[in-house]
Amino acid sequence: MIRFKINDKEVKARKGWTILETAREYNIEIPTLCFNEAVAPSGACRLCMVELKEGGWSKTVASCIYPAAEGINVYTETDKVKNIRRWIFEMLLASSPASSEIAAMAKKYGVTSTRFTIKDQNETCILCGLCARVCEEVVGLSAISIVDRGVRKKIGAPFMQPTDVCVACGCCVTVCPTDKMESIFDNVRKKNISTVY
Repeated sequence: MIRFKINDKEVKARKGWTILETAREYNIEIPTLCFNEAVAPSGACRLCMVELKEGGWSKTVASCIYPAAEGINVYTETDKVKNIRRWIFEMLLASSPASSEIAAMAKKYGVTSTRFTIKDQNETCILCGLCARVCEEVVGLSAISIVDRGVRKKIGAPFMQPTDVCVACGCCVTVCPTDKMESIFDNVRKKNISTVY
């Protein structure tokens, strides 16, 4: 067993566990959106950031992908961590303003408004990639993918071309943290994934 501390409480982790997995074992709350036990962690949303401290230095890491290690000191509620969360929630509120799930989660952590520009008032997708990852890793089809990068990033069929690979299994709907996939699943079932999400 690996022994370390979370918020000054000694915890034990099995070999291969991450900080997030260990925290969940001890009912220590760390918020996540892109994490799902069905797929490999990706660290995409960054909500699970924690601070590692040792002596006079510290660093922030994504707890869903950072391995548990002997003797580390992890803190989940420092000012630095809270600041990172606030910025991330503000960005999420701007990029997916129509998502009631994001609004509720942000409010829980004290964020009710955003200083960032809202481009689409009806958007609910946070581009976490869970739908694409479950399609590839669990279903084994890759009918959905993350297309493009940066501000042009979106979810769609590979190369944004219509595909008949989708079997309408609904796994993407199950893992979506904002229910965006549910709103488009009827179209997916009727004509498979279109080029427009």
